[in-house]
Amino acid sequence: MTIKGLNLFSNKFASSRSSLTCTYKCGNACFGECDNNSDNPYFGDMMSRRSALKAGSLTVLTVGGSAALAGLAPAAAAQSSLPGSSLPGSSATGHGRTSARGLQFGNVAPNKRDEVVVPAGYSQSVLIAWGDPVIEGAPEFDPENQTAAAAAQQFGYNNDFAGLLPHPTDAGRRVYVCSHEYTTEPHMHPGYDADNPTEEQVRIGWANHGLTILEVSTVAGSGDLKREFGPLNRRITATTPMKLVGPLAGSEYVKTSADPTGTTVLGTLNNCAGGVTPWGTILSGEENFDQYFAHSDSVTDPQVKASLDRLGIPRGESGRKWERFDRRFDVSREPNEVNRFGYIIEIDPYDPHSTPVKHTALGRFKHEAGNIHITKDGTVVCYSGDDARFEYLYKFVSSKKMIKGDLAHNMTLMDHGTLYVAVMEGNSPQHEIDGSGQLPSDGAFDGAGRWEPLLTVDNEGNATSHVAGFTAEQVAVFTREAADAVGATKMDRPEDVEVSPTTSKVYMALTNNKYRGAAEKSKEGVMEYAPVKENKNGLVMEIEDDHAGETFTWNLILVAGDPDVAYTYFGGFDKSLVSPISCPDNLAFDEFGNLWISTDGNALGSNDGLYVMDVETANRGELKCFLTVPYAAETCGPVVNRERVMVAVQHPGETDDATFEKPSSHWPDGGTSVPRPAIVTVWKNDGGQIGVEK
Repeated sequence: MTIKGLNLFSNKFASSRSSLTCTYKCGNACFGECDNNSDNPYFGDMMSRRSALKAGSLTVLTVGGSAALAGLAPAAAAQSSLPGSSLPGSSATGHGRTSARGLQFGNVAPNKRDEVVVPAGYSQSVLIAWGDPVIEGAPEFDPENQTAAAAAQQFGYNNDFAGLLPHPTDAGRRVYVCSHEYTTEPHMHPGYDADNPTEEQVRIGWANHGLTILEVSTVAGSGDLKREFGPLNRRITATTPMKLVGPLAGSEYVKTSADPTGTTVLGTLNNCAGGVTPWGTILSGEENFDQYFAHSDSVTDPQVKASLDRLGIPRGESGRKWERFDRRFDVSREPNEVNRFGYIIEIDPYDPHSTPVKHTALGRFKHEAGNIHITKDGTVVCYSGDDARFEYLYKFVSSKKMIKGDLAHNMTLMDHGTLYVAVMEGNSPQHEIDGSGQLPSDGAFDGAGRWEPLLTVDNEGNATSHVAGFTAEQVAVFTREAADAVGATKMDRPEDVEVSPTTSKVYMALTNNKYRGAAEKSKEGVMEYAPVKENKNGLVMEIEDDHAGETFTWNLILVAGDPDVAYTYFGGFDKSLVSPISCPDNLAFDEFGNLWISTDGNALGSNDGLYVMDVETANRGELKCFLTVPYAAETCGPVVNRERVMVAVQHPGETDDATFEKPSSHWPDGGTSVPRPAIVTVWKNDGGQIGVEK
């Protein structure tokens, strides 16, 4: 039986995320009351001059096969009649035009298959999966007999951000770095009792968080990669010592009974998107760290209590019950431990003995990404989103300049400079932004913005607050509240933020926001930068920023969803020739400047996937699906270069009715195996360049 399921204005929120995923990934951050209770002005109340960017008018067009398939078996191999399944499978766009380089491949149609699906003429392999050995001598994975000691030497769970770097000494090798965002214990352990986890199960969870650094070798004649045991291989976990740097180092806000100096933190948690710096280090954002802590109801200080509520710290026990085995996760016993998470961490992947650092000058919130742009004079600009409903976009501008080849210096660049938050202004009358997604009379969702300074740290380490009523330390630890105070613009889950290597434009994924303009629980109505009521499919914003300055212009290049629905917008491109897309999450660029978009929580009835969008040529707005991931999985950590595309397949088979004993997926091992998050490499069979026809 099929259901239409595509008029998302009349349907309930239909993300494909299971409630189990929402519980273990983000602590149900997208349900219940929104944590942001600030009273910032509506975006539509602020008007400015029109941006120079124009776009074409929106037209309702039809895409064949626009029904979602209900009740499809998880491992079904047949192609379903999902939105866009009749799109042409070639490089031609139609109307006599040819797709730009990078988009010249046969479109992958929406599906519900329990496998990675790639275009014709491409091959794939699994590089590494949960439990595979990383450290030489580590035991082979045995899901029935896991130990924390083994897990600390094996590939962690739920891989997310990834980077592929040059090897320092071997031209035939690369260094692959991947974060491990969270653990889903009910699918990891046989007979798991969520109310009474064992201490060993909790310690296995600690070991499966963090990051993996892995040497890989190239394969002659293809883009395939093979994992290797090398001296750079390393696991970073929830118990790896890390150094606090910046204005909070040694602060009273971060001192604990175990660390009275307030300078050393054990571990990193919920590492989501990140970035690779021009000086060769890895940045990783600590996102939904709130869910690991417990008993915020014990706090009496009004400011601290408000902050804990704003972050979503559980008032009673945590879901994983870690506080039973380590007091630092119990806010009633260690009230400052939670203040030591929520930062951008930096890791030197080329030194397995180095200590990762947490950059507190970049602020404390649910960091999604940390991506670097270098201006012509060497100034470093770091962009980061706060991935929650009605939260904000930030950037940090260094006061020091990058020095090529000076790693020690460059790893201090994000400790000195100014932290900003974005305030945006629209250029259309508010009555033209009615929630339908119809373009305003000027033909574009666009406007201007400014960066409001929050905190400056000078080159000697002296910190100054720019927010009335906040000290510099308070801005660093209560960053969301400081941003509230300066009127930051509320957004629809600001996720990955990436800078184009060809144009220096900034792109931000806004995944969704079911409460945007909703009758209940809405903190703000529809606005020009968020023009869809109960935004279920997400947006991508394009920003032309004065990177080291304080002004920018913006436009929405993508209003995601089924192209058959009127409110969707694909940069003005013919919507009959694009793939349906829902819930943009991670972003990446190829060498041609095309924007690659991975999705999380597809609300259109298909598996999540990886898409590529032309943002610069005459075909601006053309969007194609390059691959889809297995049933109930999320597409993460895209890496795109000439030889290969890599994705991190997160939480395959993570459905509410699945158990360790009765999984909903058997990917990647097949048979009756348990599903394992894993890394997939894709390359052209003829050894040619990704997305380019000869």
